[in-house]
Amino acid sequence: MFTPQQMLTVVLIGIGATAMLDLWLAALKRAGVPTGSFALIGRWFAHMSRGTFRHASITKAEPVHNELVIGWAMHYAVGIAFATVMVAGQGASWTRQPTFLPAFLTGVATVAIPLFVMQPAMGAGIAASRTPTPLKNCVRSLANHAVFGAGMYLSAVVVSRLLR
Repeated sequence: MFTPQQMLTVVLIGIGATAMLDLWLAALKRAGVPTGSFALIGRWFAHMSRGTFRHASITKAEPVHNELVIGWAMHYAVGIAFATVMVAGQGASWTRQPTFLPAFLTGVATVAIPLFVMQPAMGAGIAASRTPTPLKNCVRSLANHAVFGAGMYLSAVVVSRLLR
């Protein structure tokens, strides 16, 4: 589907977008806004390898050795996967002349994964419905994924210039 150079480009875009999201999350954390735990994401993924895909509460699930490392690795792997889907949909030529809207809209669309897959599987309910502040949590998720989308665009601009 992609040449090795195109795949390298997509990987770099995914890494860059995920890193931009991480900078955003760090800024939120410094401002006192609660952010998720990559250790809990790692715990969830690790439990999948043991055949458990849903939890009443991931915080009460048995901790897993290196769950934080697993969480960070999966966070970046998913970012690369999202970038791959976006570039596959737009065509590899998008990486040479990136435009904002496809990346941003893809980032926003990816919010469906946490709202309808991850949160329910980790015990928070569909769209964080089992949390004390579901609307606030959904808006935060949407903002985070919008930042990821903007990050895909900015990363693509940087990567396209570096690889010329």
